[in-house]
Amino acid sequence: MDCSIIVVNYQTYQLTKDTINSIIDKFHSFSYEIIVVDNASKDDSLDKLQKDFKDKVKFIASKENNGFAAGNNLAIEKAKGRYVLLLNSDTVVLDDSLDKIYKYMEENVDVGATGCQVILESGELDKACRRSFPNPQNAFYRLFHIPTKNKKDNYNLDELDDDGIYEIDCLTGAFMFIRKTALKDIGGGLDETFFMYGEDIDLCYRIKKAGWKIVYFGKSKIIHYKGASSKKQKSKLIYEFYRAMYIYYKKHMAKINPFFINGLVYLGIAILCILKLFLNLFKGK
Repeated sequence: MDCSIIVVNYQTYQLTKDTINSIIDKFHSFSYEIIVVDNASKDDSLDKLQKDFKDKVKFIASKENNGFAAGNNLAIEKAKGRYVLLLNSDTVVLDDSLDKIYKYMEENVDVGATGCQVILESGELDKACRRSFPNPQNAFYRLFHIPTKNKKDNYNLDELDDDGIYEIDCLTGAFMFIRKTALKDIGGGLDETFFMYGEDIDLCYRIKKAGWKIVYFGKSKIIHYKGASSKKQKSKLIYEFYRAMYIYYKKHMAKINPFFINGLVYLGIAILCILKLFLNLFKGK
């Protein structure tokens, strides 16, 4: 088996169906399996998906929702492919994007994981598909929307060509084409301490630390139907977003920075989280 394509579903029947169809409706030059993990959906999305794709997709029904990372890990443990593609349930794969990336990975054996050009519903590039690793300095500029001409502080790598191919630090969890041997080198899959944010940054950090390259492959594209930022968010999602910042920083950054910097970072994360939760109360009213 060449590739195991993993999709985590949580009450997104139509979106997940569209994601699967965008794969199986196309010819692929490599062998693949699709594994859908249902994260204890409380609706009938799993039953409907099983009826739609009973002979084409493998299903794993989780008894409880332990998060995006945990859901993916259930499938990674059973994946038979030499590559693993983590694909969001709200994406659509365009044209021959998977074949292009598969060929690139076959020809570049030092690459541990590859991402693609992720296009939002608005037609704009999702900046999360090519990033630098966060650190206190670039995070400060980004979180407070402070413009900078210093490339070292450019978290989103805006100056790079959207259609290019180049090594970067970090991909988005919406699309990660990963070499199975790279996953073995880092001891398995995603860190389940992260519930649904930050696990992609952490995974890329660990893969690069193990000596593999992370590459943005702009010749392939998907559409990502990301939730509009103007919509009111659930408080839990806001909390998990800032909690992921704390977990990542404590795990990878705290040991290399002075204690007073660590204190300022933790305080900043807490303040931003509280402020965001407060402002969210007034959205959608």
